[in-house]
This record gives sequence, C-alpha cells and structure tokens, in this order.
Amino acid sequence: MTATDPRAYPTRPFLAVSATIYRDGRVLLVRRARAPGRDLFSLPGGVVEAGETLAEAVTREVLEETGLTVEPVQLAGHREVILRDADGRVERHFVILSFACRWRAGEAGLSDEVAETRWVAPDELADLKTTNGLAEIITAALVHLTR
Repeated sequence: MTATDPRAYPTRPFLAVSATIYRDGRVLLVRRARAPGRDLFSLPGGVVEAGETLAEAVTREVLEETGLTVEPVQLAGHREVILRDADGRVERHFVILSFACRWRAGEAGLSDEVAETRWVAPDELADLKTTNGLAEIITAALVHLTR
C-alpha cells in the first residue's frame, strides 16, 4: 500500500476489531491478501466505522471478509499493532479488540482482503505462519466459547 492509503502514516491509532469464530471444535483463520500482514494467517476483522458499535463492526467485518454470519459473545482481549518504516516513523498503528464469536450461518469464502480461509483445530496453529499473538488471543476467546 502507498502513502495515499489513509491508514498509512497515521496521526492517531485506528480502532479495529477481530473475531475468533468457533465451529465444530475449529477456529476460522484467514490468510491476508494484502499488507499489512500479507500471507500471514490471522483472524478476520477490520476498522470500526464511525457510529458503529463494536459488536456491529465485528459482525460486518466478518461478513464482508468471509461471507459468514457470526454472533459476538464476549470481548476476548486486545492487540496493539505498531509498524515502523526504515526511518523509525510510525507507518501503521492499530488497536485491535478481539471478540469470541459463534458461527451462525454461511460458508467461508474469499474476498479482496482474504487469499485463503481455513478452519483449524487450536493445536494446529503452531504449524502456520501467523500474526503475532494469535495463539494467545484464540486461547483467551475459547474460554468464552467452549463452556
């Protein structure tokens, strides 16, 4: 992405959401199709829009990225993503609130942001190239989803 991207070189952090979606003992991972995080497995999600609740944002982002309908259950934690360029300037800054979500309908598909979707058992995470802290946030979410 270029400097014309409104999320590049921000003057403030962007608030984002992500979803640990649980279905039949597996969690949905998406492999990112573009930067930041291109080719890394992560959770579906994105930036919260003005006037949107966090639950509305996570539901919308999952639907847009994967075609799935989900039910947010509980906030499971957060991650801070701060990426700097070669000169040390902040190129990206996201505060991501991650939700435990139940799958309700649909089959996971691809989008311009998602190159691959994969339902994985939590113990399969170690074999994948993932975003930082993914295993920990999934573990925290599963506490709310496997009761």
